[in-house]
Amino acid sequence: MTRPGTMEKALLLLGLVFLITSYAIPVSVEVNEVFENDEDVNPLLNEGSDANLIEGDILLPKGRNALINQRLRWQFPIPYILGDDLDLNAKGCVHQAFEVYRLKSCVDFKPYEGEKSYIKFEKQGGCFSSVGKQTDGQILSLGTGCDHKAVIEHELLHALGFYHEQSRTDRDNYVDIWLDQVKPGLQHNFNTYNDDFITDQNTAYDYESVMHYRPFAFNKNESIPTITTKIPEFFNIIGQYLDFSEKDTLRLNRMYNCSGPLTLLDQCAFEFASICGMIQASTDDVDWVHTKSSVDAEDHTLLGSCRDAGYFMYLNTGIGNPQESALLESRTLYPKRKIQCLQFFYKMTGNVQDKLVIWVRMDDGTGTVRSMRKIHTFQADSDHTWKIAHVQMEMEVKFRYAFQAVRGNPSASSGGVYIDDVSMTETRCPNAVWTIHNFSKIMETADNNTVLDSPRFYSPEGYAYGVRVKPLSEYSDYTGNYAGLYFHLASGENDVILQWPAVNRQATLMVMDQDPNILLRMSSARSLTTDMSKTSDEKYRWDKPSDVGTYDSSCDCYRGESRGWRNFIKHFDLRRRNYLKNDDLIIFVDFEDLTKKSQRNWIEDLD
Repeated sequence: MTRPGTMEKALLLLGLVFLITSYAIPVSVEVNEVFENDEDVNPLLNEGSDANLIEGDILLPKGRNALINQRLRWQFPIPYILGDDLDLNAKGCVHQAFEVYRLKSCVDFKPYEGEKSYIKFEKQGGCFSSVGKQTDGQILSLGTGCDHKAVIEHELLHALGFYHEQSRTDRDNYVDIWLDQVKPGLQHNFNTYNDDFITDQNTAYDYESVMHYRPFAFNKNESIPTITTKIPEFFNIIGQYLDFSEKDTLRLNRMYNCSGPLTLLDQCAFEFASICGMIQASTDDVDWVHTKSSVDAEDHTLLGSCRDAGYFMYLNTGIGNPQESALLESRTLYPKRKIQCLQFFYKMTGNVQDKLVIWVRMDDGTGTVRSMRKIHTFQADSDHTWKIAHVQMEMEVKFRYAFQAVRGNPSASSGGVYIDDVSMTETRCPNAVWTIHNFSKIMETADNNTVLDSPRFYSPEGYAYGVRVKPLSEYSDYTGNYAGLYFHLASGENDVILQWPAVNRQATLMVMDQDPNILLRMSSARSLTTDMSKTSDEKYRWDKPSDVGTYDSSCDCYRGESRGWRNFIKHFDLRRRNYLKNDDLIIFVDFEDLTKKSQRNWIEDLD
């Protein structure tokens, strides 16, 4: 194993964005599916399971034939055990789901230390969980096809005390249940419960809930749905496997009286004059200007929206003197973990000498936040579009982060520096980011043989890898077409001293929902873990790409077999939410070693 080189360190520490404007034709369009028989298409129904289940994935405690008391609530953090039989990939996905809970709520988890009540994740025959806290511990099963962040979020919501959305007392006002189309003997899966037994937390019916059934759940005729929506526009939405909906998050926080999320330190879309408590420095030359969008200068928050134009922060670099700067500082933040990720969108339309510098002002040991440190500098270039940026930080004392815009050559500038949609979370920044421009146009012209290959990225260990996108995969369903995403290893500068085959590493691909409010994002993510499996020609699938891959002149490298999901994300979802703001598809990628992560150090790695 070796440390990454200088360029790779920059990618890892600063989360630099890779932008692609043209795509080479790959030498091969062959891809391979993680689930060859679509075992992950609807895993929550668990048809054929011999477990004592109702509503598809709710486990009844032994000896009971009635539902458990939904008032049983957990104290945090919730103890958990990862069973020895659980797939390594599922273990990694469990921790991904934990991080979503921490980002969007006060719900927290800890490794089991002898407590009476706990959740044990096991690999049994399907995906299922009990509802609410059980006094003597409980099983949450993650069988084949269940190693999916959104599926685990769903099962954990059951464990936290939530039933399915279509179990609500007022269900029949919003959907029609066609019991004559349900397989015989399975009609009980569509029961409703009185409001003295379950609670909707005083929220409206949620077609978008991650707890809602899909239209064809338990159907006996594959072309006839068992659920239709009173409002037809929501038919393709019910049963999503993306993430918590806005109301899912609201209900979770209401049920557990959360005062705020655990790992979100700050965010701002600059929509109000208060600019989220940020302050202009008194010692700089000029100030950032809180600016409303215009036709030629649109903010990122509402880009492509029919709403009011929105606001951003701006410094005009076409006036004034060279090297004049404006400094915008956040409010004081109090970290609980030892890592943070600053994410924001920026645009630089002035001279190539303009700069955007990221600073932190820290507690200097006296309790005063005044010690300054430069973290990263973004230099202007000829690309004047909005870009996403990530800056990794490691702050263990109270601090402020700051944006400094610096004028380069005002006489040669006709634009300036923009920032928008800022968030600061106590998480790791993605290992790599790939932005694909004009993606809706690509989808319109693509056929099943159209593929896009990413640049070559490097993992923290030094492995090179890439992502392959099929804008129009072979898979489709009642909602329409899908885009497929696939992961592959690539040859790189460190290959001679790395371990091969590269096994027990988890690759996570995420298509970013660009909603300006990080709590409302419903990003689509999938993960696979490398193993000792072989290809059809008896070569190790994850061996050195120069030995088992195919040469690609676009990267001057060898690319290994691409493996992933033809049903990664629906075209319908891409178009209805904020996935394609500015017609950019943004993909986050991580590739990390799971062999060294025990239950304990999975948490200590961040805390």
